Amino acid sequence: MAKQLIISADDYGLSTEVNEAVERAHRDGVLQAASLMVAAPATQDAIRRARALPTLRIGLHVVLVNGRPLLPPERVAPLVDGNGNFLSGLAAAGIRFFLHPDARAALKAEIRAQFEAFARSGLALDHVNAQNHMHVHPTVLGIIIAVGREYGMRAVRVPYEPGDAAFLRPWLMLMRARLRRAQIATNDAVFGIRDSGHMTRRRVLELLDELTPGVSEMYFHPATGPWSGIDSQIAGYDFAGELDALTSPEVRTKIVAAGIETLAYSDLTA
Repeated sequence: MAKQLIISADDYGLSTEVNEAVERAHRDGVLQAASLMVAAPATQDAIRRARALPTLRIGLHVVLVNGRPLLPPERVAPLVDGNGNFLSGLAAAGIRFFLHPDARAALKAEIRAQFEAFARSGLALDHVNAQNHMHVHPTVLGIIIAVGREYGMRAVRVPYEPGDAAFLRPWLMLMRARLRRAQIATNDAVFGIRDSGHMTRRRVLELLDELTPGVSEMYFHPATGPWSGIDSQIAGYDFAGELDALTSPEVRTKIVAAGIETLAYSDLTA
């Protein structure tokens, strides 16, 4: 079995600086795909750039934590705090998704709204994933599968990174089984979780040696620099280092020399 690699960027649309880096990493580097936040401050700028980059594959980055909803906060009250922001505590959000019928109804409405917003962009839907990998949550995944099918969803990221903590594996196995039953394509492994925000050239070159046969995804958070209002959770990311990795001739050369086939999720479903 060949080694296949999807190289993607998360948080597309979060800021103009992120969008600029995604465009540069695709034009001048090895980036093949980006995951779009449809309710972020620079979403429309991201869509405009994507329309001018027909070879850049775009997916939907569903946001249900650590962000703001697309729908008015009062429409999704069980999901937001007093300021209209999604919850930032992943465990608390996950428990609420499980236990509260009103939260599940709000989830379905918000997820549908995000798919609909992506559809209005006119961009082809390459893949789907979620902020902080919240689509691993069985309730969230079930809604994404049901709603996503209506919008042509054919591939979803499974955030399994080799060496994951043992307690995550049953959830990831369940996730993969549900996606297979729904005939939705997935990756075999992902790289970038433990090194999130620090996928530098040196680290990427090391990770390329760790790829195993099958489909791996390596995802990044590039930006041309920090921006006003940046969330404190990502303020320490090495955005420039990640952009450098994506545009590095050394990285490109190693991919070619190792015989690694680069592709996007939609290539798996073609």
